[in-house]
Amino acid sequence: MAAVEVELAGIRLRNPFLLASGIWGESGESLKGAYAAGAAGAVTKSIGAEPRAGYPNPTVESYGTWGMLNAMGLPNPGIGEYPREIGIARDAGVPLIGSVFAGDAEGFAEVARQMAETGVQALELNLSCPHAKGLGSEVGSDPAEVERVVRAVVGAVQIPVFAKITPNTADPVALGLAAERGGAAAVTAINTVRALAIDARLRRAVLAHGLGGLSGPAIKPVGLAVVWQLYEKLRIPVIGVGGISTADDAIEYALAGARAVQVGTAVAFDGVRVFGNLSRQLPARLDALGFPSWAFAVGAAHPPREPSSRSPRGGP
Repeated sequence: MAAVEVELAGIRLRNPFLLASGIWGESGESLKGAYAAGAAGAVTKSIGAEPRAGYPNPTVESYGTWGMLNAMGLPNPGIGEYPREIGIARDAGVPLIGSVFAGDAEGFAEVARQMAETGVQALELNLSCPHAKGLGSEVGSDPAEVERVVRAVVGAVQIPVFAKITPNTADPVALGLAAERGGAAAVTAINTVRALAIDARLRRAVLAHGLGGLSGPAIKPVGLAVVWQLYEKLRIPVIGVGGISTADDAIEYALAGARAVQVGTAVAFDGVRVFGNLSRQLPARLDALGFPSWAFAVGAAHPPREPSSRSPRGGP
C-alpha cells in the first residue's frame, strides 16, 4: 500500500490533507473534530489583532456541486481571545498552523508573534483574502510588500512561516518568489477567486458586501495552474488549495507540484467526514497510478529537468 506521510517544513504529517483556514476552524472543538475525522492537521481561522465582526448577512451564496461564493469580512475574536481555542486543539494533539492577517508588515509581525506563543507549529500569513479593505490581497498583491511582510514575520518568530498568496493578480509567481526571498518556508496557493453574484429581480448584488471570493471545484483549474507555475520557479514547498474533494483531486495537485493540500469548501458541503474518505481513498489511488508513495507523485507531471535545478523542491 502506498505511503502517504508528508514532511512539510520540518512538520511530520500523517497524510497530505489539512483543514483550510476559514471554513471550520473557528473553535478548538472544530479544529479537534477535523483531526479526529482524519485530517493531518488544521489551519486556524484567520486571526487579527482586534475582534472583528465581519460583514452583515448575506455573506454566502452556494452554487451546488461546483462552488460557493462568500464575503465574510474576516470575522474573528482577535488574538487576545483566540489562544483558548488553540489550547483545546493543541491539547488534543492536533498539528496546528495559525493563520494571521494585518494591514502592514509591523502588524503582521506582532499578531504572528502572539500566535506563535500559543504553541502552533507554523504560521500561515493571509495575504490573499479578496474582499477585505486594506487587508488580504490589498496587502498581498505587491511583491515588494509580500517580501516585506514575510521578512518581518520570519524575524519575529521561531517557527516556519507560510505565505498564502492570491490568484487575483497578473503574476502569482512573482508573489511566491517574493515570499521565498522574505524567508517563507512554504507558499500556500490559492485563496478564493474574486467573483460576484447578482440577483436580477432585486437588481443588486446577492452578497451584502457585493464582491466576494469563489471557492470549490470551479476554481480547481486555477489552483492547479498557480501551483504548477510556482513549482517551476520556487525552491520551497507549495501547498495546494482549491476545489479538492476527492483523492484524485489531491493527486492532481501533487502532480502539479503540491507537497500538501488543504481542503475547505468540501468540508462546508460534506462535513469533516470528507477527511476520513480522502485518507482512506488515497493509498489505493496512488497504488493504481504506480506511485509507491505520495512523495513520488509530487511534481511528477512536470518535464524532467536537471537535478540541480529541481532540488530541494517537492518530490521524493
